[in-house]
Amino acid sequence: MGLLPAKQGDICFKQTFIQNEKAEKRARMGIAYVPQGRDIFASLTVRENLLLGEEPLPKKKRTGQVKEEIFQWFPVLKEMLDRKGGDLSGGQQQQLAIARALMGNPKIILLDEPMEGVQPSIVELIRQVIIEISRKNDISVMLVEHSLENAFTCADHLYVIDRGTVIDDGKADEETARRFERHLTV
Repeated sequence: MGLLPAKQGDICFKQTFIQNEKAEKRARMGIAYVPQGRDIFASLTVRENLLLGEEPLPKKKRTGQVKEEIFQWFPVLKEMLDRKGGDLSGGQQQQLAIARALMGNPKIILLDEPMEGVQPSIVELIRQVIIEISRKNDISVMLVEHSLENAFTCADHLYVIDRGTVIDDGKADEETARRFERHLTV
């Protein structure tokens, strides 16, 4: 997202090298980011948090309305539109953070540990949303995940990264799962 400078190499998105672009330009290009700590705005309502997700869109494309599909993915948010973000549980805040990112119609969404610290039922909901947005809504998903089970459930292709270096990769299949297991036992 441009929050830290690239140490080497190029980052190309839509045939454009973006490693020197500011985070807001990357967002306007269609890259959404949900950080590990969620970073919702605690003093704003759920509705206000969601509408901030439209900021990367050109002004004429902003509706000022929450997209109905957001409530299909995360029904609890509809019931809590007027609540402050800080009053939500951790799992609800995570749903809000992902929903806010989706409000900007991203082409790719970067999710950093979206299932960490949330209850199992919410983990399953988040998994299903990740699968749906990537397969039905044609949004690419880059997922940082320490849980092999969660990663294999959501991904088509996986990478094992150790201290910034890719040490293994493969399709989400049984052979790759067996190979990846050895990295976890080291």
